Amino acid sequence: MRHSFLTYLGMVIHPTPLDADSSIFSNLTTRKLWAVAIITIVFTYVNMSQIAPNDFWWHMAVGRDIVASGQIPAVDHYSYTMAGQPYLSYQMFWLMDVWLYVWYALGGPALILFIQSLIITSTYLIIFGLSWQNSRKWGVAAFCLTFAILLGVYAWNVRPQAISFLLGAIFLYAIYAYRRDTKRIWLALFPMGMLIWVNSHGSFPVGLLLLGIWLSDEIWQIYREWKKGKKYSLQKLTVPGISLLLTIAVCVLNPRGLEIVSYLITMASNPAVQNTVPEWLPPSFTSPIGPIYFASILFSAVVLAISPRRSSFFQLMTFLVFAGLGLWTTRGVVWFGLVIAPILAGHLSAIRESIPLHRNPSLLSSKEKFVNLGILSLLITFSLVSLPWFREFLPVRGEYRSLITQDTPVDAARYLVKEQLPGRLFNDMAFGSYLIWVAQPDYQVFTDPRIELFSQEIWDDYQAISKADLGWQQKLLDYQIHTIIINPYVQEQLVKKIESDNGWHLVYQDKISRIYHSEP
Repeated sequence: MRHSFLTYLGMVIHPTPLDADSSIFSNLTTRKLWAVAIITIVFTYVNMSQIAPNDFWWHMAVGRDIVASGQIPAVDHYSYTMAGQPYLSYQMFWLMDVWLYVWYALGGPALILFIQSLIITSTYLIIFGLSWQNSRKWGVAAFCLTFAILLGVYAWNVRPQAISFLLGAIFLYAIYAYRRDTKRIWLALFPMGMLIWVNSHGSFPVGLLLLGIWLSDEIWQIYREWKKGKKYSLQKLTVPGISLLLTIAVCVLNPRGLEIVSYLITMASNPAVQNTVPEWLPPSFTSPIGPIYFASILFSAVVLAISPRRSSFFQLMTFLVFAGLGLWTTRGVVWFGLVIAPILAGHLSAIRESIPLHRNPSLLSSKEKFVNLGILSLLITFSLVSLPWFREFLPVRGEYRSLITQDTPVDAARYLVKEQLPGRLFNDMAFGSYLIWVAQPDYQVFTDPRIELFSQEIWDDYQAISKADLGWQQKLLDYQIHTIIINPYVQEQLVKKIESDNGWHLVYQDKISRIYHSEP
């Protein structure tokens, strides 16, 4: 039974003969073409994507303010409901906010999408490189790359989080590279990378986690030698130990110093974030990524269990820690894919080598070379055509030619700024991010996707008004709201009630938004 499963698995991950020459620069075989195609698809997919409104535009506004003033904001001034309240995320994301704004100022949404595609593609190129180094088989490496992509594609939208994937992949590569050749140049990547990471996104503890697993692996190796009565050297702990301590020290080099820990605690304990935002909830069988993630854990466990190659402590710890992270929060799923893919590559290669398929390597014929080069040319052409600057020439529906998603209230926000309707604004939460970008300082928002900023009382009032619950009109009066911009598909009950109220008048509408106004 076990041999039958191994044979089947080997046929899946290596259905064609091994290359006579497995080096990267040898002839373009079908398996190598698959790897190139997968990377090309990643690059093309991100280029062809659109900028979603929720977690992009308010970051752009912060970057704009930092560049204009030379200072990082300490309190909120984008909303009137929490105006003047401290907001730690400004200090957490400031570097990526400036990065996004500068690129946007230089080339608009097209350049932003192109930069995003470079970041994401580079991340998975590194993971592919590690998978190939661990397996020396193109088919295995391509399979593991696909594994990582399936677990990460849901998180590729444009926002500061993207840089953390690249930095995490760099950390992982540096750990593998140093353990392979012990060149100290790799160690410099940890503090340098962390300096960027800790000023760009709150996921920086993942880098420390990777170094901690490396250190724990060395401790385990020393323990095993001591247990067997063999000589051991504590110097093995020096490199990972110093790297970890130095990288932790670098974490202090951010605008809030040690207080950066309070940001992590706030995010981890905020009920509005942990209980309502889908990506912070644990994956489930009803969530889009849940079934795929559960299947990936099971598949990985089976591969590690049946592999002829014994799993190292480093590999087991990586599997357990990051599988647990993904089970705790959906945000951790992408990390499981990134870190486990190179581990799977080594074990799948060992499984493949243990199966006597009796296939002889063969050289490519001239016809096969010609066909593969033709396919490669098409892939390159397709990736170039997919660049955001050429979007308007693509034969697709008009709404998909736009570089930003259709649910971004572009025209409605333009109307607001032009007409200067008096009074405070009540807005759909998802619209808030774009309004912060285009309508400041004319209009402050009621709420926006900065979930953790707003108190539970504000969220309760937002829900009561959005659902037109009993007393919704009085709440609008209490907040001195005279202009409402809402999504009729999301706030359907409010639309019904407000249209039957003679005090409110529809002054603007389009496919995704409506604006109502009442005289002060």
